[in-house]
Amino acid sequence: MPSPARHPRRALRLTAAATAAALSVTLLAACGSDGKQDQDAEAGGKGQPVTITFWGWAKGTKDVVAAFNASHTDVQVAFEEIPSGVAGGYAKIANAVKAGNAPDVFNTEYQQLPDFVSQGAVQDITRLVPAALKAKYLPQPVELTTLDGKNWALPLDAAPQAFYYRKDLFDKAGLTPPKTWDEFRATAQKLKEAQPDTRIATFFPDDPSTFEAFAWQAGAHWFGTSGEAWTVDISSATTKRVADYWQQLMAEDLVRVQPSFSQQWTASLQKGETAGYLGASWGGGVLKSTLPDASGKWAVAPVPTWDGNPASGMVGGTTFAVSKDSKKAKAAVEFASWATTTPEGVKARIASGTSSSFPASPELVPVAKAAFNTDFYGGQDVYALFGDAAKSVKPSWTWGPTMGATNTSLKDGFARLTAGGSLAQSADTAQQATVAELKNRGLKVAQG
Repeated sequence: MPSPARHPRRALRLTAAATAAALSVTLLAACGSDGKQDQDAEAGGKGQPVTITFWGWAKGTKDVVAAFNASHTDVQVAFEEIPSGVAGGYAKIANAVKAGNAPDVFNTEYQQLPDFVSQGAVQDITRLVPAALKAKYLPQPVELTTLDGKNWALPLDAAPQAFYYRKDLFDKAGLTPPKTWDEFRATAQKLKEAQPDTRIATFFPDDPSTFEAFAWQAGAHWFGTSGEAWTVDISSATTKRVADYWQQLMAEDLVRVQPSFSQQWTASLQKGETAGYLGASWGGGVLKSTLPDASGKWAVAPVPTWDGNPASGMVGGTTFAVSKDSKKAKAAVEFASWATTTPEGVKARIASGTSSSFPASPELVPVAKAAFNTDFYGGQDVYALFGDAAKSVKPSWTWGPTMGATNTSLKDGFARLTAGGSLAQSADTAQQATVAELKNRGLKVAQG
């Protein structure tokens, strides 16, 4: 029987089935109301369009909104750019929901969606998501947005991992992209020896999503269920292996430790002091727009793996969710479906030059590929690489319903790295904080 990694839809369905099974158990103890949808105030006044408010941060979004508004007369979108989730966007959204002034629709990553659902911050949009619309997306993104059999968001992209590297600096040092994590460490040592001021990559202490993707890729399973209770295994041996590996890289000064997408990080890339970026498929556009003067110097390779066989986690990945109090859910879903399933929506995002997201709708991958100018990567077919990476995403990963607490704990732990803390300790603390938050919300936790 062929392996799931060689058949992306089968692999994604395996992941989706495990996710759906886990998330159907006790997650929705405090679910968002679905009654709000029947109160849609869809009329904007006689002869006037419905205007919806939208908050997001994904690259290319303003171009998508502009294209939608230019091509629609019945619905118009008022867009406000907010910080990314880990940089404060989620707190802003949560506070707005509590205050009753949340936007009609907002972006949230897959890992944060169950948290918003469990807190009643988003609407059940099942009645607005027909089978024909769901069929346009890959199975895994659909299941990651389907909790307890209900649809809570529409997926924008999948976000498999990739390794972006300065090909000119690698060539100068006689190096090639590493295929395994052991080779990655050896390559980092050789690069440092050849170019003492240059490091191979960066560990982001402010963004747990990259560390989570490394754990996912390694085969960890942070959340699951046992009967009607949640299981939590953040501090597993697999996670500790990843933590110890990165701890060693930092201890040997083989990688930089800098905030994600910060001025410090950008300056390091501009100066050639950092020669690589372990990111997601969407990171290709971020890098390109951040370093316009480096066109032709960068290339993309598969992310290293533990055994040399293709494997990936996902770093983020974006959805469109409708806030609980919105009375314009129909218009919000109309916009979200246009942005995620039409060639016009995807082309507007990718043609901006700032985004290289890998569409959750497989039919639109050729559209994204055609719209993304690859001169920055020497003409390399980056979408072919992203496609292969998407096929290799490890199955059976489940996001828990308290990722806000989990990520806050991880960030607090990572912030102590320079003061003697460790990644392994951060995983232990996150385990404790997550279990405590689950119990605080009245959710059952299986005893480990």
